[in-house]
Amino acid sequence: MRHLSKSKILAFRQCPKRLWLEIHQPELRDDSGAQTAFQIGNEVGEIARSIFDIDDKGTLIDIAALGFEEAFAQSAELLSKGEGPVFEAGVKAEGALAFSDVMLPAWNDGVLSWEMIEVKSSTSVKDYHYDDIALQGYVAEAAGIKLTSISLAHLDNQFVYPGGGDYHGLFHREDFTDATKSRRTEVAEWLTEAQSVAALNEAPDICTGAQCHEPFTCPFWATCHGEEEAAEYPLASLPRLNVRKRAELESQGITDVRDVPDEYLTSIQIWVRDLTRSGETYFDADGAAADLGGNEGPALFLDFETAMFSIPIWKGTRPYQQIPFQYSLHRVDTDGSLTHEAFVDLSGNDPSESLAGALIEHASEDLPVFVYNARFETCILNELAHRFPELQEALQSIVDRVVDLYPIAQRRFYHRSQQGSWGLKSVLPAVCPDLSYEHLEGVADGGMAMEVFNEALAPETAAERKAEIEQQLLDYCHLDTLALVRLREFFAARTQPDPSDFLAVKIDVSEDQIPNRKA
Repeated sequence: MRHLSKSKILAFRQCPKRLWLEIHQPELRDDSGAQTAFQIGNEVGEIARSIFDIDDKGTLIDIAALGFEEAFAQSAELLSKGEGPVFEAGVKAEGALAFSDVMLPAWNDGVLSWEMIEVKSSTSVKDYHYDDIALQGYVAEAAGIKLTSISLAHLDNQFVYPGGGDYHGLFHREDFTDATKSRRTEVAEWLTEAQSVAALNEAPDICTGAQCHEPFTCPFWATCHGEEEAAEYPLASLPRLNVRKRAELESQGITDVRDVPDEYLTSIQIWVRDLTRSGETYFDADGAAADLGGNEGPALFLDFETAMFSIPIWKGTRPYQQIPFQYSLHRVDTDGSLTHEAFVDLSGNDPSESLAGALIEHASEDLPVFVYNARFETCILNELAHRFPELQEALQSIVDRVVDLYPIAQRRFYHRSQQGSWGLKSVLPAVCPDLSYEHLEGVADGGMAMEVFNEALAPETAAERKAEIEQQLLDYCHLDTLALVRLREFFAARTQPDPSDFLAVKIDVSEDQIPNRKA
C-alpha cells in the first residue's frame, strides 16, 4: 500500500481521474498560478507560527531540509514529549500522510493531548475545508495522537493592520472538533477508494464536467479537455448557467450552446443562444445613445490597477483589500482632442494617499467620469475616502460623476465572439477590432498587473527591470481607458451600422436577468 498525501486524497475527492494522473502522469499538470498560491500559503503560515508560538518554544518541521523520513521521525518524537508547539508535524497511518499546520500541547493531569489548528489563507470557511480538516484529524488520530480539539484558523478580513509587525487578531478560529470526529467512517471509505484508484493500470474513464472546476480548476483539465471534441461555443458561453444544469446537459452529451433546449434556459440565455446560432450581432444604437443620458460632450475616462495582499503590509489596510497603485485618465474635449494623465507608484510605500491626491488634481473639473463596471471604481474611491477623511469631499465629487458603460454594453450589444461575457476584453474586439491587447508586452490583464507590481516591490528586483515593469503597466492601463473612449464613441453614434454587420432587434429583459459578469 502506498501512502497518499492529503493533497492527493483531496484530489480524489474532486475527481478519481485527477488522483490517478497525479500519481502516474504528474508531468501533465498545468501548474500556472500554483507558485502564487504556494507563496501566499507560506506567508500566512509564517505569520500563524509567530502568533501561536506565544512562549517562543515552538519547533518547525522543515520537510525540505530534513526529508520525509526524518521529518516523520522528528514529528513523532516532539509529539510524544509535548514540550512546545509543533508546526508542520508529519503523521501517517492507514495509507495516508498529512502535515499539521499547528499542534499546541494541552496537558491535563499529566496526560498529553493536542490542539490541532489548520491555517487557511481564505477569509472565511469554504465547503472544501470540511473535507480537508476531517481528513487531517482522522490521520492524526489513526496515528495515535490524542486530540483535545480540532479547529480552523482563517484570515479575518475585518482586521486592520496597526503597523509595526503586530498581527495579533489577524486570524479567526472556528471549532471543527465534532464535525471532524463524526466523519471518521466516511474518511476511512475515502482512503480505501483512493487506494483502489491509485492501483489501477489505466486512468478511470471520466468525462470533463462541473467537477473539473470545483472547488478549483483541476491542473489536468487541459489534458482531459483535449481528449474530447471541443465545442465551438461551450456551455460556459451561457451567462449564469448554474453548475447543476451544466452537469445535467453534459451528461446528455450537450456541450455546445447552440444545442441547448429552451427548457433549460432563461430568456437572456435563450437570446444569447439564438444570436450564437444565427451569427448575427445585436446592437440597439438608439437605446445605447439614450442610456448615455446626454453625457456625450467633454469627459474623463478612468481605470485603476490594484494590488491585494493576504497579509497586509501597510498600516491601516486589511487582508485582501484592493489597494490602488495606478490609474489611467483620458480626457476628451469639446473639439474631440484627447489628452492623458497617468499615475503609478512602485516605491514600495503605500501608494493610496498620493494616488488619491493626484487623481483629485487631475479629475477636479466637473465632467462625467466614464468607467467600465462602476462597482470596482466606486469601491476603490469610497475606500480611499474612508481611509483619508480630509480627501473625502473631493473623492465623493468624483464618485458622483461616475458613468458606467458596462450596463449599456449588457443591454445594447452582443456578438457571439463574447461567449457570454460582457467584460471589456470580450466586448472590445467586436466593437473596436483595431484596438488589441495582443501587442502589449509583459502585462495584458489585471492579474498580470498585480503580479508585476509584486515583483517590482521585491528588494531583489533590479532598477532596470523595475523601469521595464513601470512602462508595461503604463501601456496596459493607457489602453484600458482608450478603450473606454472608443466604446463611448460607439454607443453615442446614434447611427445604426450596416445591417449586414449588426442586427437591430430589441428584447424584453428585466433588470434581474441582465448578466452580472465581472469586467
